[in-house]
Amino acid sequence: MKTVFVNEKQQSRTWYVIDAAGVPLGRVAARVAAVLRGKHKPTYTPNQAMGDYVVVINADKVTVTGGKEEKKIYYKHTGFVGNLKQYTFSKLIARRPDAPLRLAIKGMLPHNRLGRALLGNVKIYGGAEHPHGAQRPEPLNV
Repeated sequence: MKTVFVNEKQQSRTWYVIDAAGVPLGRVAARVAAVLRGKHKPTYTPNQAMGDYVVVINADKVTVTGGKEEKKIYYKHTGFVGNLKQYTFSKLIARRPDAPLRLAIKGMLPHNRLGRALLGNVKIYGGAEHPHGAQRPEPLNV
């Protein structure tokens, strides 16, 4: 079997909209990461950015189970000695509604320049409105 390499000009990218209201955090992040990588396409190649664009709406209404609202802790280091900040899920989602989902998606992508490029193809919004209606996004069920 031969691997098919597709040029940047030959690939077709579509826009998808995912509604994250009431869906578990990991389930949304796994689906978004797979679409960003392009694993749903027959021309998938691990070392190329073959994925599509994803718009996630209602990111502030994503759910977690098992009391993780207060148990799940996110860490951030400021770079100064002794300044390790920590936030619970509920505090982080109140402060920045897109942050928990963005961090979950980032952890599921490759940790190299390809992963950083793919993370730019996802747009996450806390509410139901988004400015990407002109791209004619298709709904994607999670």
